[in-house]
Amino acid sequence: MICTGTLATVRGHMHIGNRHFIGILILLACAPLAAQEAATPSLSAFRIQGDSAQIVVNGLLTEPAWQAAPVDDGFRQREPVEGAAPTEVTEVRVVYDETTLYIGILARDSRPDAIISRLLQRDKLISADELSGTPVFAGDDAVAILFDTFHDSRNATVFATNPNGAEFDAMITDEGREFNIDWRAVWQVKAQRIPEGWSAEFAIPFRSLRYRTGNSNETWGFNVYRVIRRKNEEVLWSGWSRSTGGFHRISTAGHLYNLTDLPRAGLNLEVKPFILTGGTQEQEDEGVDTEPRLDVGVDAKYEVRPGLVLDMTVNTDFAQVEVDDEQVNLTRFSLFYPEKREFFLENAGIFEFGFRGAFEPPPFLLFFSRQIGIAEDGEVPVLGGLRLTGRVGNQTIGLLNVVTDSAYDQPITNFAVVRVKRDIGQRHFVGAMLTDRRDRGGWNTAGGVDWSFWPTGTLNIQGFGVRTGTSEPDGNDFAYRMNLDFSTDRVGWNLHHLMIGPDATADAGFVTRTDIRRTDGHIRLSPRPNVLGLRRLNLFASFQHLTRLDGVLQDWAVAGALNPSWNSGENLTLWGGVGFNRIDESFELSDDVEVPAGDYDLWQMFLFANTSSHRAIVLGTESMVQGTFGGHMVSLNGTITINPNANLSVVARYNRNYVDVPDGSFTADVVALRLSYAFSTRLVANTLLQYNNLDNSVSANMRINFIHSPGSDLFIVFNERRGDDSLWAFDNRGAIVKLTYLARF
Repeated sequence: MICTGTLATVRGHMHIGNRHFIGILILLACAPLAAQEAATPSLSAFRIQGDSAQIVVNGLLTEPAWQAAPVDDGFRQREPVEGAAPTEVTEVRVVYDETTLYIGILARDSRPDAIISRLLQRDKLISADELSGTPVFAGDDAVAILFDTFHDSRNATVFATNPNGAEFDAMITDEGREFNIDWRAVWQVKAQRIPEGWSAEFAIPFRSLRYRTGNSNETWGFNVYRVIRRKNEEVLWSGWSRSTGGFHRISTAGHLYNLTDLPRAGLNLEVKPFILTGGTQEQEDEGVDTEPRLDVGVDAKYEVRPGLVLDMTVNTDFAQVEVDDEQVNLTRFSLFYPEKREFFLENAGIFEFGFRGAFEPPPFLLFFSRQIGIAEDGEVPVLGGLRLTGRVGNQTIGLLNVVTDSAYDQPITNFAVVRVKRDIGQRHFVGAMLTDRRDRGGWNTAGGVDWSFWPTGTLNIQGFGVRTGTSEPDGNDFAYRMNLDFSTDRVGWNLHHLMIGPDATADAGFVTRTDIRRTDGHIRLSPRPNVLGLRRLNLFASFQHLTRLDGVLQDWAVAGALNPSWNSGENLTLWGGVGFNRIDESFELSDDVEVPAGDYDLWQMFLFANTSSHRAIVLGTESMVQGTFGGHMVSLNGTITINPNANLSVVARYNRNYVDVPDGSFTADVVALRLSYAFSTRLVANTLLQYNNLDNSVSANMRINFIHSPGSDLFIVFNERRGDDSLWAFDNRGAIVKLTYLARF
């Protein structure tokens, strides 16, 4: 796990009102205060010329160019001993020619037989931390490369691999405020086990990166991060401080210089047409309705100027996107599902505005892309869209316009978003955003300003203010938030206040609850006792106070937690809290059980635990017992992940929720089995089987993805759902074959 230098939180699943409440701040800060970090490191890139100096990307650093290039091995530990020399040496080299940037990594290891590499599938090496959104490595030995191509100390692209040559790429926005693991670039990497450990060669075409052109000599921000998994050792080339550094803190990266006369692609246009064929079947009263499908469409990408990209889509289709995980909703508020569609994911961090929270539906997002093209009853066709994103000078801009077709009693609808952020100094920004949703029945427009300032490397001040308006008499209101966030290795605290007016409406966004004034406070102490194999011990306390705008109390809670983690990688959190909920309107926990309006006392206890991710079999649990709504709820959740080799991955999850309240009781079970088989880094098959006893349904989603050339895919997808009155009664199915081809001009 990456230890963040900014405030991170673990929030309990506490029900406040009828929703998940932020229960406890778990700031996963990592270590005692570091010694003063060394001067920012620099590395010179080496230009190669002529056919005799060509790099053959095979994972071995044997070409003469690698031997001629400058080498840097000045890494330092972030874990377990901050600032200490690594136990294993890592060497990095950078060379380039007229089209491609190459990075060579030699990860020396005194025990090459103990190197861990169980992943082969693309985009599985790193995930976004559920709490802070920052990068978290999976269970393999791995290395990640970071490029701040505009040298703005804010935003960067990331490329990573493991000893199997698995591919991973991502984008980091605003010093880790948003870590987008769904960004996808055209590049390649190969890795090899060698007697000295393992080595890797990255080959990234310059046209897959966005950077300034016209200067004869460029300098980029640059960093390298290695994980030696059997030791849970994390080493960085730069920014290894636990309190003020971290891989996601772009401002602490080192420098890559001597990038001379970088190429500028001629037209710099990418066109990706697709053809799709298949069909769907759905059970109707009169029988099974069969509907064949044959669609064509196209996506295009044009770099208007260096760093500013225009995306266009016509007759957009997302049939290859994996289905959502089944969830059980035991609150009166809407569930929140993540975005998975590629068109909305690239540069998604530019459109981030609001407050996501953690382990709860986001309290307020001004823009949420799943409002486009997804209705309660199913998918809404996207007729087309335009998106302009990137940087112009010290500004980050984002423009989005998408038109959806009529479906499920919804008319043709236009969604528009405008986003601007202005850099101030090295790390601060002030921004503005405007969203608009309109159809023939009416409109909703919402706009506001937001800001982020870092008075010191450990104190962050954030906030936003929003005004909303609609074509209806109501819907015109305000929302705002102020947040103070302080974190060092030993101590962290957070204080924030959120107000959402009773008529605040953001139809292009996500608002969990209106008419609230909410104040939260959290504090963390993090000693590092050198006993029992502990790496750190986090102690937490938190409170929340929530009223309506007229001052009537709705909820309050206080909580505390204990979070030990071990050098072996195991982790445990024990959490407990008490509080109060006021329910203004009755709601249903299930079809047969209702919670009436009234006042309810609350108590909760949680257990979160997981074994180390480097093991072949990983166990995890998130279990809860609580007294609420005049009764009690018990939630038992267990997950087992099995990775016997680099090809096969099996994840089984079982969640049981038992509810007993005055109006009745019920048991809700969700069972999921996910099987993944990677035949190679380019051919992967995934199957997801799910059972939900509350809906009395079982579903299957099977996907095969073959990357037949870089950036071009063949998808074969099959979905089937059964259940309702009878568990095995047919409901619907669909099958598609989708072929895409990327052409670059």
